[in-house]
Amino acid sequence: MKALVLAGGRGKHMEPFSATRPNPMVPVAGQYAIDRTLNLLKEAGVNSVNLVVGHRGDIIREHLSEGHSSGVSIHFVEQGKKKGIGSAILKAKDKFTPGEHFLLVYADTMTTANIFSVTLQSFGLHNESTAAICHTSQGEMYGNVYIGPNAKITKFIEKPKKREGFGNYVFAGVFVLNTGFFDYLKSASGDMEEALKALIKDDALRASIWEEDWLDMDYPWDILTANKAMMETWKSSVIHESVEVRGSTVKGSVTIAEGVEISSGAVLNGPAYIGPGSFIGNNAIIRPFTCIGANCVIGMGVELKNCVLFPKVTVGRLSFVGDSVVGENADLGANTTIINRTIDLKPISVKVNGKKIDSGLTKLGAFIGDGAVIGASNTLGAGTVVEAGRKIDHNLSKLK
Repeated sequence: MKALVLAGGRGKHMEPFSATRPNPMVPVAGQYAIDRTLNLLKEAGVNSVNLVVGHRGDIIREHLSEGHSSGVSIHFVEQGKKKGIGSAILKAKDKFTPGEHFLLVYADTMTTANIFSVTLQSFGLHNESTAAICHTSQGEMYGNVYIGPNAKITKFIEKPKKREGFGNYVFAGVFVLNTGFFDYLKSASGDMEEALKALIKDDALRASIWEEDWLDMDYPWDILTANKAMMETWKSSVIHESVEVRGSTVKGSVTIAEGVEISSGAVLNGPAYIGPGSFIGNNAIIRPFTCIGANCVIGMGVELKNCVLFPKVTVGRLSFVGDSVVGENADLGANTTIINRTIDLKPISVKVNGKKIDSGLTKLGAFIGDGAVIGASNTLGAGTVVEAGRKIDHNLSKLK
């Protein structure tokens, strides 16, 4: 079976990272989200993927320019002017043979196990269009799904109001559909919600209930949640043969890639990931759920805790980075401190698109965009967002 993977969205709530990359090019637990999607598709028996790209599609194209390690065949489809999910799906209509079924995947959802395999197994029982559905504590944010006898989906309400009540299930971003669904989309003028409602009205959509972890990476702190969920599944350490850990301490499940240099006195408490070619300075402390991308430089005495560092990040000596996400090529000067809590330990709000959003988290640091530079001795408050490319000067003492 072929797959159609939607990877063209900007991620309107994912600032500051969405300014410079699409959501599927966010790293989680040592691999980009798109890589995890392709690997799981291959495991599920999918060998051909039509990948719809749009916002900063050049980054995905470059990343996959030499194919993918999974071995799946990839065919790019340009989304063009963004008109919604349905329009993006219609762009790929000619990639499929009339009458065949295909797997439709939203590339910015994450699961700890293989949701594609489970959905395909459910489809195989009846050979009818099937949608993966799951529980979520935030039903008001998603399309609520109601199921009747024989696991047939009976109703779908897109982002219901409280007066309507919230259903127990939401769509999980994975479908097995017949090419006839393109006709539903055309009849609905490309409106995905209306096309799904029409399919449901025709009693033509079954449910596959997903009971494992599921996360839609909608806000920047969701990167940390996904990273932690993936790392919690790790059972053992994987340390490349080129790495020497003499004079340092390694505990828990730690993955250390090729060419990493770890200086004496460093302490690594897993689960944690260190990407290829990175440098860890003397007496650095890497605490659980830290993901360090490729070719990063972590200075002497730095402490990292529950954070995701994209590739090529530099963190100067004696800095603290906790509960934070740091974009590619960002440079944090010596003695940078990121505060990750309020004085009264209340949930931390983050300014997203000009609006304060309650993260629901009492421990949360900063979100630093690609290419940002933070000068030495600066302190960033909990929930700080630093735009991509922004430069903050050194915090110099004023001499009398």
